[in-house]
Amino acid sequence: MPRPLVIAAAQLGPIQRAHDRSAVVERLLVLLRSAHAMGAQLVVFPELALTTFFPRWAIEDERELTAFYERRMPSPATQPLFDEARRLGVGFCLGYAELTDDGHRYNTAILVDAQGTIVSRYRKVHLPGHAEFEPWRRFQHLEKRYFEPGPGWEAVQAFGGVVGMAICNDRRWPETYRVLGLQGVELVLIGYNTPVHNPPAPEHDRLGDFHNHLVMQAGAYQNGTWVVGVAKAGEEEGCEMIGGSCIIAPTGELSAVCSTRGDELAVARCDLDLCTSYKRSVFDFAAHRQVHAYRMIVERTGAEPPPRNEP
Repeated sequence: MPRPLVIAAAQLGPIQRAHDRSAVVERLLVLLRSAHAMGAQLVVFPELALTTFFPRWAIEDERELTAFYERRMPSPATQPLFDEARRLGVGFCLGYAELTDDGHRYNTAILVDAQGTIVSRYRKVHLPGHAEFEPWRRFQHLEKRYFEPGPGWEAVQAFGGVVGMAICNDRRWPETYRVLGLQGVELVLIGYNTPVHNPPAPEHDRLGDFHNHLVMQAGAYQNGTWVVGVAKAGEEEGCEMIGGSCIIAPTGELSAVCSTRGDELAVARCDLDLCTSYKRSVFDFAAHRQVHAYRMIVERTGAEPPPRNEP
């Protein structure tokens, strides 16, 4: 029995440092309304969708830094997005910087249902970059300075299926998809802000778009799930970011892809029941997983080569 869900990947072009939240929310509203007009029931926005990607700077002024975070969600600035989504009967996923009441800072995404209710909150686990200012870089990537890792991935029943979230660098790690896959996930929503240039490994630059799709397509196929990856793209404060926002089927195939690096929608009718044949055959975890052989995955962090056989 098909379980269709029309999903829109709502890619954003750059958000400059001088842009205020109200202007950004207006852009989100335009995308939300356009997606609704195309039949979308769920709209997925990028990571840190309300501000510029502020970890590219070493910010010493605490008030300046705190201004990038949301203490409440919905906030006064984002309330119009919740109100309009409720009026239209459309759900959404939104990434933002979160500051909790007890002072914790997370790179966060929320899942909001068609009634405007937050049904799930995810805090990014795999924080890339570094914690201290490194003057040799063209731009900084201080996520390890400005955020702490979240507790993990928790799927929820929503939108007629089992839904999980991840953020940016999480998409590169197979553990992300497998932990969600072990919860029967049928739809993984991922926002990202990914620079074209990788300062520690510039030889990777030409492969950024390929790697972006590669990891999400593998995660989709290996766990029998739909994956929606959504970028904030284009030249933001002199830093060029990849686009490639897409919707990927459980087959691993690309169902819809954005073609620009600006505000754009990629929309697809996603049959959540397409996951079933993969979950019941090649990736029937209960039938085929051999957990006795996987212990090293959770016992070891860094790679350790085996000892040499001395002559």
